[in-house]
Amino acid sequence: MIDFKKELNSEQLNVVLHGDGACLVLAGAGSGKTRTITYRVAYLLEKGVDPSHILLMTFTNKAAKEMTLRVQALTGGSVRLPWSGTFHHVAYRLLCKYAPLLGYEHNFTILDSEDSRDLLKLCMKSEGIDKKEKRFPSVKAIQSILSYARNAELSVESILEDRYPQWTRYFGEFEAVAEEYRKRKLDANAMDFDDLLVNLYLLLIKNEHVKQKFAEQFEYVLVDEYQDTNKIQASIVRLMSSVHKNILVVGDDAQSIYSFRAADIDNILSFEKQYPGANIFRLEQNYRSTSNILEVANGVIAANVDQYQKQLTATLGNFAKPEQHAFVDAFEEASFIAGRIVELEQEGVPLNEIAILFRATHHSQALEVELTKRGIAYDYRGGLRFFERSHIKDVLAYLRIFANTRDTIAWSRILNMQIGIGPATAVRIIAHVQGGGDMGHISDGLSARAKLGWNDFLQVYECLKESDGTPAGLIQALTESKYVDYLRDQHENFEDRLQDIEQLSIFAERQSDLAQFLAEASMQESYARDGSADVVDEDRIVLSTIHQAKGLEWEAVFVMHLVSGQFPNERATKERKGIEEERRLFYVAITRARKYLHFTYPLTARYTSVLLGASMFLEEIKDELLSKYGMIEGNSSGTVFNDPSDDVDDIQYIPEDDEPFSSAPRRSFLKSIDEL
Repeated sequence: MIDFKKELNSEQLNVVLHGDGACLVLAGAGSGKTRTITYRVAYLLEKGVDPSHILLMTFTNKAAKEMTLRVQALTGGSVRLPWSGTFHHVAYRLLCKYAPLLGYEHNFTILDSEDSRDLLKLCMKSEGIDKKEKRFPSVKAIQSILSYARNAELSVESILEDRYPQWTRYFGEFEAVAEEYRKRKLDANAMDFDDLLVNLYLLLIKNEHVKQKFAEQFEYVLVDEYQDTNKIQASIVRLMSSVHKNILVVGDDAQSIYSFRAADIDNILSFEKQYPGANIFRLEQNYRSTSNILEVANGVIAANVDQYQKQLTATLGNFAKPEQHAFVDAFEEASFIAGRIVELEQEGVPLNEIAILFRATHHSQALEVELTKRGIAYDYRGGLRFFERSHIKDVLAYLRIFANTRDTIAWSRILNMQIGIGPATAVRIIAHVQGGGDMGHISDGLSARAKLGWNDFLQVYECLKESDGTPAGLIQALTESKYVDYLRDQHENFEDRLQDIEQLSIFAERQSDLAQFLAEASMQESYARDGSADVVDEDRIVLSTIHQAKGLEWEAVFVMHLVSGQFPNERATKERKGIEEERRLFYVAITRARKYLHFTYPLTARYTSVLLGASMFLEEIKDELLSKYGMIEGNSSGTVFNDPSDDVDDIQYIPEDDEPFSSAPRRSFLKSIDEL
């Protein structure tokens, strides 16, 4: 028998013992939500509930496996939960049995993301799109938009109008591709991941006897990470629990950060409306972070209006205050972070217990370079390393042919982007150029469509020729050329890609020689492929977007590039409730840290004296909760430098005696001020 009173705190125990009916468990960060939900399942099993009458759903295979193993450990390994798994796993099991009711065979195939893109390519070809317009949005963009539309239960037209106005002219083609995609999947007896959820929902609402069978079978329905559900998933949960009404969902509205995947925070915020008389439980005792960190987290999230109010309390004692550091530029910021990592390791913090988090992938570029120089190994989560990204490779390819017209590989990459230029035509063009032929005469031997593509290239190349010839100048020229049209037409996140290119330009400003710049960039790529650095052990720090860091924790966390206009990003300021989701994202970043927390940001853009503001989220934190460095005393914005002639003691650098301190950022920061 499990001694629930001994093994759970009072908040958790209340959920476990009194979780019948409709229940919403608001589980704050680090409050033991997985422990609570698994003990609730173990409690039901001890009461004699048949394991097959419990439906336990979550979002990832890892989380589902962890919960299942915990339940088995609590019950002595004798109990198997046949209906525990991800939403998609449960949907697959049910559809295998009832797929014929929807026009599929029992043995339908599941398409993974790559299979889905391959089929979409065939659909585009069937509709003549690849012949009609090579600049049509990429297949990955189409896949993303169609998926979002289905999960958010919105029309493709409304999504294009709201999010991608540059593609509204393609609405007819999108609709045609979507319909062809639907038909081909049905003909192939195949479903993609979105179909698993959509078809399960359709099965339940169109076949009353199926819905009733499983609603009667599942006496208890439990859902983890409920704040991440979309409209369809919430509807499935409601239908499955419609007989016994025992629905317990666990989540934290303060950590709802996936609206871009169609997750709907209203599912958790409107739970009491959906389930009148629902019981609301709060798990607010935090087992992860020090009280200093939680004070900051509580203060940040309190600014949100649409939320359930919570106040995390620490089981750990005080430690050092979180630190806020302002630097002259992104290179100073990167140098400080790398230096502090070395110090933390010397203080006994393992490298794999250190994480650097950022809002967008391009924020990490300067840091990646600095870590490479210092031989500090790192894992990158949330996307490709900077120099591995396709648009960065595109830009470098343009610079490579500008420096060396005999670079066949770079030519192949560039020509592949152009309308009407296929592999055979590309070979002829490359041979002509390498033979010393005039680029202006190449179009004479091309087809009408290939001429369009070649003329597009020439316009880009002319922009390069009109630049000052420096690496930064060449990159800036590309951002003002038709290459931007290519990015806009191909990618739904083209603005993020342009910001990446801007970061490459900043990196390039440190090098005036094009050949040396390209060599340095190539060495960055080589380091990424090799995946190692000059280190003895296998420990690696983690670089991650905040979205990818959710659910994880580290002893030391740096939240970097906290600049106005970047975090929150400009797009969020234009979206309904966008600022609140960005604030939740900041809250998630803060609550990843156990003992050490650093906020950093650069004060200038590029190598100018134009000053940037700190993120509005930093402005919202009370001064007494942070140790601040690199700013004038009393000026929380960090947007005004002290006059270099002033006494340096006016700059607030000296921390309290019990806090970690490095003199490196002080020396570096003051030196950079003098250089301005």
